[in-house]
This record gives sequence, structure tokens and C-alpha cells, in this order.
Amino acid sequence: MTDLSNILRPQTLNEFVGQKHIIGKEKTLYKLIEKKEIPHLFFYGKPGTGKTTLAKIIARSINTDYYYFNATTIKIEDLRKVFDRYKNALIKPIVFIDEVHRLSKNQQEVLLPIMENYEAIIIGASTENPFFTLTNAIRSRSFLYEFKAFTKEEMEEVLKKTFNHIEYTIDNEAREYLILSSSGDARAMLNLLNFAVKIDSHITIQTLKELREYPIGDGVSSKDSHYDLASAMIKSIRGSDVDAALYYMARLIDGGESVEFITRRLVIHASEDIGNANPNALTMAVNTMMATSKIGYPESRIILAQCIIYLTSCPKSNASYMGINKALSDIQNGRILEIPKHLRDRHIGYKYPHDYGGFVEQQYLVEPLTYYESLSVGYEKTLNDWLKKIKNKDLDEGK
Repeated sequence: MTDLSNILRPQTLNEFVGQKHIIGKEKTLYKLIEKKEIPHLFFYGKPGTGKTTLAKIIARSINTDYYYFNATTIKIEDLRKVFDRYKNALIKPIVFIDEVHRLSKNQQEVLLPIMENYEAIIIGASTENPFFTLTNAIRSRSFLYEFKAFTKEEMEEVLKKTFNHIEYTIDNEAREYLILSSSGDARAMLNLLNFAVKIDSHITIQTLKELREYPIGDGVSSKDSHYDLASAMIKSIRGSDVDAALYYMARLIDGGESVEFITRRLVIHASEDIGNANPNALTMAVNTMMATSKIGYPESRIILAQCIIYLTSCPKSNASYMGINKALSDIQNGRILEIPKHLRDRHIGYKYPHDYGGFVEQQYLVEPLTYYESLSVGYEKTLNDWLKKIKNKDLDEGK
């Protein structure tokens, strides 16, 4: 049986599924392809989302030659042979480079004059964002586009097309598993279907699970998914969405993320986003870091879950975070104040607060500065009351 992903590979823009944010009919790239004005392009995103397919469609739409290279095995001599072949030609070939983030600086330097003189159209693809691996010179002469995982609806659209090419039946439960376990990767879905049909033309979930026991997910193998999942987890905690926070942490755990990485993020969050609204949050996060470092997986998942639920449920305040940032910003911008004499090491003129019942008015800064602005959230209200009491101020003052 022929490979389904090759049978169903779109040949035109109209047949292309997904990536509407890039090549919807009203999008700029779509219009450029229609006008046959193709810039140098770099596509990045998870596997099976159409990066190579779109490059081939572009080559077909402008009726030019297409060359495929993989950056892991590419040789500079091979690139030069292609470029020399078209040096004085009327057509510009498309040179497609997969895993483009692995290009060395030397290889990129070979591409640079070709891109500068537009002697060939360079299209690169990668499962990782190549922004930080491509030189400034390369980036300034090209455009980067992110390919997103297919939605469930787009996966269903691809699956419907398979019935025009092969005869099979599939249970509803199996259909759901086929789509969801492929995690937005159309190639993975078609590959699973391809081999399931070889076993039996009636596909059941049992057959699918024997071939693919668990959803493929995207793990945290790439730098982007690693930080994107961590970012989503922290933003969910900050937004007090317990289920979302648990989900993203589960994605990190399932993808093999270290417990150390997760707990570091939780400790930082406890101080940055909760702070004195609930000082116990930092204690909880630090204890979680210590406990999980001794226990490890799989049991640490329970401790992490307890901590993340606690942090997500806490009142939030970034007053400490904002306060220190403002103070550092002033200092780094040259606001260096003289220390009052009575605060210096010799203590001349210093009034010891304990000799005055715990508080006495005296100058601590030579000019007034305000960095800490309490949000009066959670335990911060108590701290505000304490400060007022310490300074013998009426609690109702200013209300």
C-alpha cells in the first residue's frame, strides 16, 4: 500500500489544510504566492503541519525546480553545485533546507550572497524556532513563519479525504483516539491509519492502541516547547486557573521535564506573583523543592500537584517584584543618594528604635522615594496594619 501521507499531500494552495494564520486567502503570504513573488522563507513548528508541503506547493505554483537538503547532512559543495548550475539561468530554483536550525555559520555564509542577489529562493524548515541560530544577516533577508499544530477540526478534514483513497471502517471511539493521540500531527495520524488498515479494514481502538499505546504529544524535547509549557503553567497559576496549571505541569512531567526545573519556576512564582499576599506560598514552594529533590518521580508528581494547587489558589501580589525593580532601575540610572550620617557605621546621632518603644521618627533617605506600593491583598493588609500600628497611626486614617 502506498504511503497515505504522500497520496494525500496537497498539490495546490486550495487543497492545503491548516495554517490559516499564514496562508488564509486574505493573508499576505498567500497573495505573494499567487503573484509568484516569493521571498526567502523559514518555517518552524511541530512535525506534520505542512512545512515541506507548502514549500513544494510554492515551487509548483511558480513552475520552478525544487531541491531538498537536510542541514544535518548538507555539504557546502552540494549547495554550490546547485547555485552554479543556475548562475546565469532565467529561472530561480527553490532550495529547501530541512532542520535549518542546524546550519553552521559557514553554511549560512554560503547562502548569504545567493539570498542577497536573489539567485535562488531559500526556504528553510525546522521543528524548533531558528531565530537564535540564524544570523542577523540571514534573518534580515527573509521572513519567519510559525506553523501551528492542526486543530481537531483540521485533523478531521484530513481524515475525511482518506475515504476517497482507501476502503475501511472505523469505530467512533477509535476515530477519536486516532485524531487526539496524533496531537495535531497529520503525518502521524496518517501513518497510524496506514498500518492499522494493513491489519484489518475495520479499525478498532484496540488495534490503534497496540500500535500506539500513548498519544505522541510533543514532550519538552525542543527548546520552544520546554519554555512555552513552563510559561503557560506559570501564567495559569498567576491567573488562578487550577485546572490549566495542572494540565501544563502534567505536560511538562509527561514530556520528561526535570523536577528541578519545575520547582525552580514554582519558587520564583511564589515570591514574584504572590509575595506577601501569602508569605506561606514561598515556604510551600521551597519545601516542595526540597522534598521532590529527595523523592523524585513518580511520587513527586503528587507533591508538585499539591503545591501548584496551593499557589494557584493564593491571593496574588507583585508588589515586592515591582518594588525591587523600581529601586534597581533608579540606581542603574544614576540615582545614588548620600547615606545620612546617623545611618552610617559609626552610628553618630542614630536613634535606636527599641529605646523608644519600637519606633521613632528619623530620616532614612535624604529625599523621599516610593518603591513599595502595597496592593492590600491577603496578608499584605495585615502588614499594612502592622506598619500603621508601629508608627502609632490611626488604622482608620486615610479611609
